[in-house]
Amino acid sequence: MPTPPPPSQPSSSPSLPSSPSSPSAPLTERQEARRRRILQASARLARRGGFDAVQMREVAETSNVALGTLYRYFPSKVHLLVATMQDQLQHMHETLHKRPPQETEAAARVAETLMRAFRALQREPQLADAMVRALNFADRSVSPEVDTVSRLTTAIILDAMGLEGPPTPEQLSAVRVIEHTWHSALITWLSGRASIAQVKIDIETVCRLIDE
Repeated sequence: MPTPPPPSQPSSSPSLPSSPSSPSAPLTERQEARRRRILQASARLARRGGFDAVQMREVAETSNVALGTLYRYFPSKVHLLVATMQDQLQHMHETLHKRPPQETEAAARVAETLMRAFRALQREPQLADAMVRALNFADRSVSPEVDTVSRLTTAIILDAMGLEGPPTPEQLSAVRVIEHTWHSALITWLSGRASIAQVKIDIETVCRLIDE
């Protein structure tokens, strides 16, 4: 989904050895606790002041980790904020498992689910803006984190569909289009170019692809 290029690229740190959060290096309990503190600090700062408020030195101080340690986990602010979005989506996914959509039709269930996720982001616009800006800034070095965000979004949609078996290629194609539309709707709302009512209409319209 093409989006307008940002006015400037954020700075990032030099390349570093693989982080403790790499899939090839499972986290110890202590590392997981440290990573959790970092993500919580990132989210708190973003809620307070958006993308610009998330400064790596302040994240390190707030989460009580050394700056060098922070960069081992997250080589740049973009890596950190995309990981923050992963964390937020995972929380949404867990919430939806506890309170699944109640609509009868698959398209309506997906639309309800995505609007619930959208409203959760709507309650924290600074955080939402910071995470979306990070996704737009992300280059190839952030591909694994961006792919995880995409997989989580896909999993949320597929769960809402309530399929009895594996999705067909046509269903997966529809899910990708829905995912792009949801992301685009979030961007246009954050930029003030779409109302909540318009977002709801767009999401409900694209979700009808599921029932076709």
